[in-house]
Amino acid sequence: MSRSIIEVVARWPGRPSRWVAAATLIGLSIVAGGAGPAQAIRGGHAGSAPVVTRAGLDPALVAGRGASVDFLEQEAENARTNGTVLGPDRSAYTLPAEASGRRAVKLTPGQYVEFTLPNAANAITVRYSIPDAPNGGGITAPLDVTVNGGARQTMTLTSQYAWLYNQYPFTNDPNAGLLHPDWWITECACVPAATTPTPTITKPFRPMHFYDEQRLRLSRTYRAGDRVRLTAPAGSNADWTVIDLLDSELVGPPRVRLLAANVLAFGADPTGRRDSADAIDRAIAFAQRTRLKVYLPPGTYQVNRHIVVDDVTIEGAGNWYTTVKGHQVALDPPAPDGSVHTGVGFYGKPAAEGGSRNVHLSGFAISGDVRERIDTDQVNGIGGAMSHSTIDSLYIRHTKVGIWFDGPMTNAKVTNNIIVDQIADALNFHTGVTKSVVRNNFVRNTGDDGLAMWSEKTANAGNTFDHNTVQTPTLANGIAIYGGADNTVSNNLVADPVREGSGIQVGSRFGAEPFTGQLRISNNTVVRAGTYELNWNIGLGAIWIYALEKDIDADIRVTGDHYLDSTYNAIMLVSEWSVKDLYSIDGVSFEDIRVDGTGTSVVSARASGSASFENVDARNVGAVGVNNCGSFNFPSTGSEFSLTDLGGNDGGGTTGPWLAPWLLPNTITCDDRPPVVPPPPPSTW
Repeated sequence: MSRSIIEVVARWPGRPSRWVAAATLIGLSIVAGGAGPAQAIRGGHAGSAPVVTRAGLDPALVAGRGASVDFLEQEAENARTNGTVLGPDRSAYTLPAEASGRRAVKLTPGQYVEFTLPNAANAITVRYSIPDAPNGGGITAPLDVTVNGGARQTMTLTSQYAWLYNQYPFTNDPNAGLLHPDWWITECACVPAATTPTPTITKPFRPMHFYDEQRLRLSRTYRAGDRVRLTAPAGSNADWTVIDLLDSELVGPPRVRLLAANVLAFGADPTGRRDSADAIDRAIAFAQRTRLKVYLPPGTYQVNRHIVVDDVTIEGAGNWYTTVKGHQVALDPPAPDGSVHTGVGFYGKPAAEGGSRNVHLSGFAISGDVRERIDTDQVNGIGGAMSHSTIDSLYIRHTKVGIWFDGPMTNAKVTNNIIVDQIADALNFHTGVTKSVVRNNFVRNTGDDGLAMWSEKTANAGNTFDHNTVQTPTLANGIAIYGGADNTVSNNLVADPVREGSGIQVGSRFGAEPFTGQLRISNNTVVRAGTYELNWNIGLGAIWIYALEKDIDADIRVTGDHYLDSTYNAIMLVSEWSVKDLYSIDGVSFEDIRVDGTGTSVVSARASGSASFENVDARNVGAVGVNNCGSFNFPSTGSEFSLTDLGGNDGGGTTGPWLAPWLLPNTITCDDRPPVVPPPPPSTW
């Protein structure tokens, strides 16, 4: 979201002591199978068979869910290495916490990690982290790539797009003092500006967003069983290089479009040395007159502003071959919309001007130059309003938000895209987006919600997020729905949110219109979610339903979801102390749910209202199955939140059945911060 998420219960005077934050930030080390110190692997694992995963899991556990992609994922901790395995750890502000699967491999100069190809491949993607510069701004460092000990290719890694610090909206300066000394912070359980003596805050304060990724086309096609070695070369200026994972794939030949408005004919420079924005504009104008498509042949095209698109089709040769890349440009004076920068992006006309229609973009990469979060900036990969349009098979990185649609608009289809390394969201349907679909997209390393529908001022309605994969949002949620009507979240895979968010959030917040009609959340898998909310000093749920600004009383049905290895709770329904007696969450139904491993409870209720449960099966539950605090008035009649058992709710943990009769309908079982019991790894049900 492009607004502050600081909605802090701990500021309010008179709050009960159970809501007072601890003096220091809790650091949990939780992982499937337990936690332990970093370990060195000398000579690698026995054997060299490749271990292919999806979101760090056995693919059998997530079959049929998430995006179908052309690459195969291999985690570095499963490969052969003489480096050091980091993690497991889920503590915010740590390298393993932001790694896929919560583990990675750290190399010092001269060390390597070696992957065995599971299939033929001619291209790889490496997700990595290297240190920041002492005063921020990033460094570059080499990474050598060899296959079977043969010829070396060298990747130039960078940390220029990583390493954010401090409080929202963050800074690139590791030496900065508090951006908001008048905000309450967990680290001292105080408001620093109102505290005497002024507390000392360790710098860098709250480092985050450590990772980036880079793609490389190999010198030729290699076979299954060939060995790809990544080496931090001796003499590297990076003291360490952390490798999280390697994706490998077999990239086909470039797409050729002969009958088209080829941008080269209009003066575009495929070497990237000259700006090609005007040439692309000329090609678009010609294509609109002649009813041709615009074609971007293989190459890199420099574009440092928005390309405005309407009633046009633009095709690249494939996102491994065609890249539209730009610099971030300061605006003086700022634009009327408040932007102080511009940069590369394809934008529909604003909705206030009628928006754009019939725009079709496919087969190219958009590579931005966004290194800081400025919420007024329109520096997104795709923006504006585009009705009856398609966005397909793009690769978007280093923009603020990959795709940010400002409606009203209707009938957009966003399919088969890869959106990575964003400062904020990957995709946001903002204000009155209707009858639109986001399907089969892969998202990794966002700085805010992965996929979001935000019904600010005008409701989003009739939209679907289906079969997408969202991994490692460093802040906020994998998928978030803020108000709206008749929307669907189905068949998605969400993994490893890090801080102040959940795998899936249903939220009445950020000025959103109320939930009305139906909301269907079905057949999603959420793994290693349920993060720490530092403002409240509590753990969240893998799915988090949050009534902050309005009641949530629409027809909300959650069916078929799997919540695996949840750090804290699987299901959380919560209001906030300042509105605990104003807003409720009523009538949510949960059916055919599997909960495999929770650090604390299956259900945590911290609001008034009700929910029903049918065929919710749970195992490896760390604490009591239901942690029912209601709205914290603790009346003698029981909690203000009631649970209805519709049958078939089986399993539990060491304390017995998760939904035992004694818990029904509203037994108070309030433990604000129960001890966390790391569950064993999830397994086939």
